[in-house]
Amino acid sequence: MEAAKLIIGITHGDINGIGYEIILKTMAEPRMLETFIPVIYGSSKVAAYHRKNLELQGLNLNVVNSIEEINHKRVNIINCVDDEIKVEIGTSTEEAGQAAFIALERATEDLKKGALHALVTAPINKHNIQSANFKFPGHTEYLEQKFGGETPALMMLVNDVMRVAVVTGHIPVSEVSKQLTEKAILDKLIVLNNSLKNDFSIGRPRIAVLGLNPHSGDEGVIGDEEQRVIIPAMKQAEAKGIICVGPYPADGFFGSGTFNKFDGVLAMYHDQGLIPFKTVSMDTGVNFTAGLSIIRTSPDHGTAYDIAGQNLASEESFRQALYLAYDVYQNRIWNKKISANPLKTEQRSERHERGPRVE
Repeated sequence: MEAAKLIIGITHGDINGIGYEIILKTMAEPRMLETFIPVIYGSSKVAAYHRKNLELQGLNLNVVNSIEEINHKRVNIINCVDDEIKVEIGTSTEEAGQAAFIALERATEDLKKGALHALVTAPINKHNIQSANFKFPGHTEYLEQKFGGETPALMMLVNDVMRVAVVTGHIPVSEVSKQLTEKAILDKLIVLNNSLKNDFSIGRPRIAVLGLNPHSGDEGVIGDEEQRVIIPAMKQAEAKGIICVGPYPADGFFGSGTFNKFDGVLAMYHDQGLIPFKTVSMDTGVNFTAGLSIIRTSPDHGTAYDIAGQNLASEESFRQALYLAYDVYQNRIWNKKISANPLKTEQRSERHERGPRVE
């Protein structure tokens, strides 16, 4: 499905957080409709509430019931939840969690049938969204189940200066070492390398690998995970043609600016990679789910209940998530074209009928 303007599905996330604020502020910019056909999955009533609170009266939403009814020149919103839903700004409620899941499920259905080019998700509350239908640590794991293949999904944080991926995601720190295996690290290196090539059009990516322990274990003095699993996994990756260097001590790697020399960074666990990333770009970073057949991005922040409803949230990260979805889509199209054989194979009979070429 190739088009000049991309149809982007946008899930409203937690209705009591800053989701609608960052969505509506972004959609209020007329230039967005030059590149995107936005389709918000949520509630027109809740959107109207937040729009009034933000004083965005000039933003008109085209309310529809299905993806087939959208207007390609308007900001569309598909009603997914009960009109009687209650907004409680800055509060985690079970009702808000259910509304976030319903919107996500509806958007996922349209994504699966090819009606959307990409999905951009507003922040959810990982606690109140839990139910019999959603038992995942976050969007990444949910989408991996829906669209994953032979390789795992990979959480990657992207900004203008670095791309940071993690081997282990939303798990307790006490479980990190147990889940760091040669296979897990190798699998993530393969996904990261492929994504840097296909999604970011980097010909020969250079990947930095971080150690798990302080000083990368000091050759086994402070821990043996580097010697036991990380380095062996890197050697396997190198045998597959992947350029990976390390393992680097995380503190010095980021503190010295060494990350500038690499196209991607593979951290061992969530906070090891995300703390330095968000320190550099809390308002401009994007969360990208690599390793899937579909394209999904999101802002790199949470529901921010503490500032919800106060018109204080920056929409820049959400805006960048839209732009990254566009760039990844175009890169995938381009890489598919250049990797295809431009010469069509002729049937032998056709060549024979035409006879020899006369110079």
